[in-house]
Amino acid sequence: MSSLVEEAIEVLSAAKVPLAPGLSPWQIEDVEEQFSFEFSPDHARFLSLAMPIGPKWVDWMGDPAGIQKRLDWPHDGVLFDVRENAFWPEEWGVRPTEVEVALQTARDRLRAVPVLIPIYSHRFMPAAPAPAGSPVFSVHQTDVIYYGSDLASYFQSEFFNNPDRKSPMHRVDFWSDLAEGRWI
Repeated sequence: MSSLVEEAIEVLSAAKVPLAPGLSPWQIEDVEEQFSFEFSPDHARFLSLAMPIGPKWVDWMGDPAGIQKRLDWPHDGVLFDVRENAFWPEEWGVRPTEVEVALQTARDRLRAVPVLIPIYSHRFMPAAPAPAGSPVFSVHQTDVIYYGSDLASYFQSEFFNNPDRKSPMHRVDFWSDLAEGRWI
């Protein structure tokens, strides 16, 4: 039986997603160092074997500003909802009445939230120390859903309209709370 990552690549191949050769270990380390995160085991292994190419995929060897914008998307969306839609988890304490103070408090709180790494469009995986078999999220502001219980099931859902009905094996602080509707 193939590994979860090999299964994910097989799904993409069956979906006829163009795949470039994977990144070398030093290229992966360079990306991690440049953007101050570490890929999860599944994501790193996946990128070492193949790199999908196309307009919605992240070109990890491409424009750093574009990559940073994709990395900022989840937090920027939460901050938008803090500013425009009164989003405020109870764990953050009493919401400051001044919007700028609330935004700064939210930024401070988000520093402790696991980093999400873009995969395709607005689909994300948690960065390390997330374990192998971590879920994939669809993120649009605080509208967060599980889009796959792992990388392979996510690709099945995304490219073959085969929704994943399994519960994720692992929770991801904050993001799983949003996906499970804790603060809605």
